[in-house]
Amino acid sequence: MSSRLLQWLRISLLNLLLVASIGLILRYKIAFNLPFIDQKHLLHAHSHFAFTGWISMALMAFMVDYASRHKNLDLFPKYRWLLWGNLITAYGMLFSFPFEGYGLFSISFSTLSIFNSWIFTFLFWKELNSISKNWIINNWFKAALFFNAISAIGAFSLAILMANKIVHQNWYLLAVYFFLHFQYNGWFFFTCMGLFIERVTIVIPFIKKQKQIFWLFAGSCIPAYFLSALWLSMPSWGYAIIVIAAIAQLVAWTQLLNQLSPKFQNLSLQYPKPANLLLLFAGVALTIKFVLQAVSTIPSISTLAFGFRPIVIAYLHLILLGVITLFLVANFLSSKLIQFNKLVLTGIAVFVFGIIFNECLLMTQGIAAILEQSISYINELLLFAALILFSGMLLLNLGIKIRK
Repeated sequence: MSSRLLQWLRISLLNLLLVASIGLILRYKIAFNLPFIDQKHLLHAHSHFAFTGWISMALMAFMVDYASRHKNLDLFPKYRWLLWGNLITAYGMLFSFPFEGYGLFSISFSTLSIFNSWIFTFLFWKELNSISKNWIINNWFKAALFFNAISAIGAFSLAILMANKIVHQNWYLLAVYFFLHFQYNGWFFFTCMGLFIERVTIVIPFIKKQKQIFWLFAGSCIPAYFLSALWLSMPSWGYAIIVIAAIAQLVAWTQLLNQLSPKFQNLSLQYPKPANLLLLFAGVALTIKFVLQAVSTIPSISTLAFGFRPIVIAYLHLILLGVITLFLVANFLSSKLIQFNKLVLTGIAVFVFGIIFNECLLMTQGIAAILEQSISYINELLLFAALILFSGMLLLNLGIKIRK
């Protein structure tokens, strides 16, 4: 892992700390009162900065490092202006959304961020074409770039609706879920899979059925978007395609686990012990995600899932925190340049506990809402969970030291 990559990843982790701090403020406002803060505006800042300043920042840095290693050429100077462009637009959204919501400056920074990602897609796609020996890994990255590019359709649609004050609940939800789906299940997931498959092939040079696994995920990604729109009336053949997409992803994940399980011990040697634990939690969370996704195709369950906000938030955080964030932190910690001191290890433990505690509270809140019951001090408990997440990330950032 190059020193340039470490610099960008440390910036990304600092941004994750800022994301956690905003989450703490949001939970405090719900539990108590902060009249000078607009909840919706700050929530927009929280989500946009998490996507751009933390996840996309780390993914772009990892991808540039991948191409650099396989071309035996330091490509960070070439992509430096795009990395800075992503960082500047992320902070632009962080400081504009809380004050104006969807307004001139926030929409401008959001649009510039999308244009920046499109330029990155164009240049890095060409970079991947020059690395001919890694067909499967390159295709994971290409799929990620493609889904990231088309996710902008949802972002632009949402911005148009908000800027023109068009109030139409179905259109609003379709735009939001379009952006979220192709970010979470497209750009984030496929990039992480590319990084993981690259590490796997070091131990298992040839993974059986790896092409089939890739195409099952890639081919089902677009129809899987409509898993978020099951509340719409649709023809039976459309519903059948959605069910097939959900089952296809669960089958693909099961096949990958079956291929890796015999070599699990050898694979674990590619990561230090703390990173292995994070990967284990991420794998469990991803398994839960695919199972819930398949179960949600049952109409009665789908109605319950999308009808209660805590369940939706729990599901989104399961992916963003439980899967993507834990995987990226594990990848970061796998560098031999990182010292594993008490602060780092304590920070990891606290952060993971915070994720589990937060998920349990959100699911409990959702189930209670379904049963038309209330839970005493649930908002205060969720505030405490946010404090745990913030504390864990703070300790991790403070403890990171680079080996000489």
